[in-house]
Amino acid sequence: MHNRRNTLYGFIILCLLAGLLTGRAFFFSLSYLFGAVLFIAFFWSWLSVRQFEISRKTRVRYAQVGRRLGESFTLRNRSFLPKLWLEVIDYSDLPGHSASHIVPLIGPRSAYRWTADTLCIVRGIFTLGPLGISSMDPFGLYRRERRSRNDARIVVYPQTVAISKFDSPAGPLSGGEPRRQRSPTTTSNASGVRDYVSGDSFSRIHWASTARRDMLTVKEFEIDPQSDVWLFVDFSADSLVEMPGLRRVNGTGAVLPRETGTIPGSTEEYAVVAAASIANYFVEEKRALGMTAYIPQREVLQPERGYKQMLGVLETLAVARATSQYTFAETLVLETAYLSRGTTLIMITSSLDAEWVFEAQILAQKGIRPMAVLIDPTSFGAHGSIDEMEKLLRAGKIPSITLHYGDDLSATLSQPAL
Repeated sequence: MHNRRNTLYGFIILCLLAGLLTGRAFFFSLSYLFGAVLFIAFFWSWLSVRQFEISRKTRVRYAQVGRRLGESFTLRNRSFLPKLWLEVIDYSDLPGHSASHIVPLIGPRSAYRWTADTLCIVRGIFTLGPLGISSMDPFGLYRRERRSRNDARIVVYPQTVAISKFDSPAGPLSGGEPRRQRSPTTTSNASGVRDYVSGDSFSRIHWASTARRDMLTVKEFEIDPQSDVWLFVDFSADSLVEMPGLRRVNGTGAVLPRETGTIPGSTEEYAVVAAASIANYFVEEKRALGMTAYIPQREVLQPERGYKQMLGVLETLAVARATSQYTFAETLVLETAYLSRGTTLIMITSSLDAEWVFEAQILAQKGIRPMAVLIDPTSFGAHGSIDEMEKLLRAGKIPSITLHYGDDLSATLSQPAL
């Protein structure tokens, strides 16, 4: 475009010089013609990116690795003149997402629609948009672009794998007697009723008692007799091991896979997938699940049941990065003081530091039931021996499952713990 304009500028200058030297009106008319072409091209390119409206509709505001994200777009021409062609440029930062499109001739007061379907390949929080509208005059002299502010935030949850049976240690309270302690949240154990007070949820109203007593009555609940399940996920920088040549989103985000449908060769990504899959298993089993992780900021999800808790776990894992300065042993010391006797503690780590094993043994002596999901860092290229860690865990009577790079996580997590 610049070369074409420069060529016309040169022709105009030459024609003006020739007209001044020869005095012939032909050269002046020719320079006026070239000038008129430049003016018309400039005005045409300016007008081509005006008087339009573009909208994007995203079916959901969240997606998951391995699933597809669909979007639909509508471009409306509000002008009484046709648009010869437009190029829609998508500035989304979601890897693999491309809504860019070449829009052909659009008549006056008409619309053009298209769709985009993207396979999500990496977890994280991303921005869809904005969209840039670019066009050019028929002579190819000027190119204009306008950006529309119709961006949206989307969360891509980490991948989960199906676990047929997770062989976790059972706490002594599992299936036991009621604990006779009031619970501020709704559980499966209703212990009685009381008078309604301002602030009570309508979902806790016991309608049979309300009708019998002719006054609002609400149910009271006790702590569930089944033991809570806690996930402790290690995102310390000291535990991170990655295969060479891996790339991250924007340099600091989640790891991009080398092949579609595979888990990237990073202990961080294996920990995320394992934690999400185990959490999904216990939520489907209707167990009370909690999670603690430094991602690197401290995140604690108190034990709860249901799909809402699973969404909280997935949102936390979606942005988790292995950059914490706390070692996994330090995390156990800091965060296990409030765990009650009988709690099932599942530790997911790739650390070869024996300190966290010793801390787990201390917790076992306090009545907590620890279990380790050990990600073998040597299979990712780290130095050391995983055999020593497995011997320590067996000596401490801590059941464990070991994950290696390239393992089928669904099958490995479903196998009996050692």
